[in-house]
Amino acid sequence: MENLVNFFADIPTEFRAGILIGGIVVFWILEGTLPLFRFQYKKIRHAGINLFFTLTTMIIGFGLAGALLYASDTVAANHFGLLYIIDLPLWAQLVVGVLLLDLIGAYLVHWTEHKVKWMWKFHLVHHTDTTVDVTTGLRHHPGETVFRIGFTILAAIIVGAPMWIIMFYQSMSVLFAHLTHANINMPRSVDRALSWVFVTPLMHKVHHHYTQPLTDTNYGNIFSFWDRIFGTFAQVDDTRELKYGIDTHMDPKENDEMGNLLKIPFQAYRPPVGTKFGGE
Repeated sequence: MENLVNFFADIPTEFRAGILIGGIVVFWILEGTLPLFRFQYKKIRHAGINLFFTLTTMIIGFGLAGALLYASDTVAANHFGLLYIIDLPLWAQLVVGVLLLDLIGAYLVHWTEHKVKWMWKFHLVHHTDTTVDVTTGLRHHPGETVFRIGFTILAAIIVGAPMWIIMFYQSMSVLFAHLTHANINMPRSVDRALSWVFVTPLMHKVHHHYTQPLTDTNYGNIFSFWDRIFGTFAQVDDTRELKYGIDTHMDPKENDEMGNLLKIPFQAYRPPVGTKFGGE
């Protein structure tokens, strides 16, 4: 356990880059052999748009890393936060820390983005992707990246998470972003069994359906039981009946052009068009 703590306390940059880039490459290959949907699209161009947003996420993340590090070091040094209510062994600190970071830094901010209109306008850039694949996982407007890092800092303070736990959590978070967005056809029985604990590819694809109420379900990032606990879990019998995108921005001129994607948060709010699934 000490080795794990030491590794993530001073995690090598190449390891983090390996998860980010290696994950995209691995799932990109799997998408070609086990696709859920056989999209007719320019995959390289599509990836270019999404990887641009991945780059902005990385830049903003590095820019705010100092604030996250300061918050984490301060609470850890002063034993402030939920982790210090009782004396926990290192393995229990890791489990509790990752669970709570996922709840506050992922589920809560995601739920909030769907409920607060001005935040939703930033987040809907992620939902505008009509051909969800592994590159969609980090398709976040720069403004949304600030929200998510802000909630991660808040979570670190509430939890009292030392940096090694945060780094472990963020590594898992990137891996799950790749896995859950990848256009891969996992056996439904396996996916549903795993979805009792973890967010799975078929489970998360429901969230990317283009209309409510499915758009407003399955907010989880790593652990699926937050959705089950808070009543936001949903599943469908046939994932192939899903249609990706968001009903307010189905025009390719709006959802597939970089200039407009960057401007969406500053355009007028558009209410959802309607509820539709499975031909209803």
